[in-house]
Amino acid sequence: MNAKLRLYILVILLMGLGIGLILYKHYVLGFPLLPDHKKSVWTVEAKVDFTARGDPVIVSFALPPQTPDIIFTQEEFASPDYGFSELPSTAGRRAQWSKRTASGPQTAYYRLSMYEADHNVASQQASDLPPEPEKPEFDELHKTAATTLLEQVRNKSANTEILVRELIVTLNSNTPNQNQNLLLKEQATEDYKTQLIIDLLALEGISARIVRGLYLQNNRRRQSLSNFVEVYIGNEWLLFNQTTGKTGKPKNFLVWQRGDESLLDVVGGKDSQISFSIIKNVHSTRNLAVKDNLSKQATLMDFSIYSLPIEQQNAFKVILLLPIGALIVVIMRLLIGIRTSGTFMPILIALALIQTTLISGIIIFLLVVSTGLLIRSYLSRLNLLFVARISAVIIVVIIIMAGISIVSNKFGIDQAMTVTFFPMIILSWTIERMSVLWEEDGPREVLIQGGGSLLTAIIAYLFMTNRTIEYLTFNFPELMLVNLALILVLGQYTGYRLSELYRFHSLERRNVTHQR
Repeated sequence: MNAKLRLYILVILLMGLGIGLILYKHYVLGFPLLPDHKKSVWTVEAKVDFTARGDPVIVSFALPPQTPDIIFTQEEFASPDYGFSELPSTAGRRAQWSKRTASGPQTAYYRLSMYEADHNVASQQASDLPPEPEKPEFDELHKTAATTLLEQVRNKSANTEILVRELIVTLNSNTPNQNQNLLLKEQATEDYKTQLIIDLLALEGISARIVRGLYLQNNRRRQSLSNFVEVYIGNEWLLFNQTTGKTGKPKNFLVWQRGDESLLDVVGGKDSQISFSIIKNVHSTRNLAVKDNLSKQATLMDFSIYSLPIEQQNAFKVILLLPIGALIVVIMRLLIGIRTSGTFMPILIALALIQTTLISGIIIFLLVVSTGLLIRSYLSRLNLLFVARISAVIIVVIIIMAGISIVSNKFGIDQAMTVTFFPMIILSWTIERMSVLWEEDGPREVLIQGGGSLLTAIIAYLFMTNRTIEYLTFNFPELMLVNLALILVLGQYTGYRLSELYRFHSLERRNVTHQR
């Protein structure tokens, strides 16, 4: 296997691993690809009020199911002097408050903060099989009306889903017939209508159940749960609006309870009632994804930058920008043909520009380097050895930086005081390198390499300060693998650079003139 084939295999592996991890974090862990992506977080507060009779009190309250399409960020339970426990039940979860003795008005609270997941996941799995529907008991009059109504609906339906929808629409008709009036009764409650639909479907041998849910609307108080009917059709549960017959869960609708188990049971109290209050807050999707996956102890999160202390995380925000600067240097030198004073110098200048801002950083850089070159030219006349000369240049650079800071402080120029962010060792080495270059190749080469370094640093600065790139490099450090793969590919490039086009263009023009 030759070296080029090994390189291509390595590039494909790095690129595939990097892109694969990015897609996994986006689609599975829920990390957004853009920094401004926001998500609505709903906070629902359930308030249970009742009057205790002086006896032992047990309050049992149905809790919303934890489904893949809804992510709970926080659950809180509160009630003064009550014991609390969360109990499983056949229909889902239930909260239970208890107290040895209580009398008078009592209140218990349940608060839930949640948001909807981006990926669509069915909240009920196919394994949630229904029991055989129990035939309801009707008297002869109501049974005749039910049978007649079902026969009418059946004749208009081609399948079970249409039958259910047609039944709901018929029961909610503005001009009900005699059978509908008899079944619905006058001023039938919502719970009664729900149970009637379930009973009528049971006569057809169709399994159905009640679903209670809450419409999520901002700044709403004293809300109550709405009833839906869930029907088992084709090995899956379909949710039907019991008023309109529409299929599917409405937008911003939280399913609170499935099945006919009671929503609230109070033992030792009377006049119990429950009300819901809702408020919406907007949060960063990235922060929600980090919090959720850290709480779940996801493997990729447990061994990620997010597991580090905050101080180290802040340091990595800058460190992870360096590969972007390195890629810019590779492109500028290998593809564009810009000559720079070393490889790392433009990257470090770009880091300093991030701290000092662009304009003030360029002015400080030019001032320090030009002053250092003048002093270095004087030191060269003293015939010092290399080690002593570079050490002297370091001290001179420190003196220049200190002088700029003191003078700028006196004149109130805050931007110039950030000169300390420039790496003094690199500045000293740059001054020494440019001085040697001046002596060997003249001032033109110094201007070319110095200007190339500054130009490359400015371009790297523009990329490294881009908000989207900053976000992606920190939250998707797997991009370093993609970055590395690109640099390895560019490292094989031996063709013409863009800066050479002008030279060859002049040569082509001379050849054309010679041919004439």
